Amino acid sequence: MRLRQLRKEKGWTLEKLSNKTHIAINTLSQYETNKREPSIETLKLFADTFNVSLDYLLNKSDQNIVGHNLNRNVVRVPVYGEIPAGTPIEMVDESFIEDYEDIDASLFSSGEKYFCLKVRGDSMLPKFESGDVLVIKQQSNCENGDYCAVSINHTECTFKKVLKRADGITLQPLNPAFEPMFFSNKDIAQLPITILGVVKEIRRSL
Repeated sequence: MRLRQLRKEKGWTLEKLSNKTHIAINTLSQYETNKREPSIETLKLFADTFNVSLDYLLNKSDQNIVGHNLNRNVVRVPVYGEIPAGTPIEMVDESFIEDYEDIDASLFSSGEKYFCLKVRGDSMLPKFESGDVLVIKQQSNCENGDYCAVSINHTECTFKKVLKRADGITLQPLNPAFEPMFFSNKDIAQLPITILGVVKEIRRSL
């Protein structure tokens, strides 16, 4: 098992791993030295904590996959409470991860990448409610009318409907209490305005 290796790669002490997993330091030490075998639930906890596959954790694979496979049909991807402005998705620190969502593995068949974002606020009511989890396909372009995660000037990240015009784009909230934001083609190039991904699914807790 790669538990000690993964912990060292993170630069974590046993105490820090204990705080993250709520497993006693002595027990973690026994797992690392193979003096004790963790349960399957504990193994899944470690895989979630380090964002790796069970196969990688157990030395059954040499590939460390972000968005790890729990089985052949499902891939788990991170849910961000927010996206740090100006930071590429692949480099977002794990401290911004609030949860994970199970995504149909067939969506990844051609190398597509996905992430999830939790809606904050009510600018996109009534279609999107605060707390909704959005499954977003990572891409740098979109069609007119798509709902997108958008980076503005490397200082702000927002979620809006993108309306394309010949002279620029409008980031359109659905709630009439909020003002739309228009950016000219010059603004798009110079600020810049960057599409981070397009919403493919809404998940709402009942």
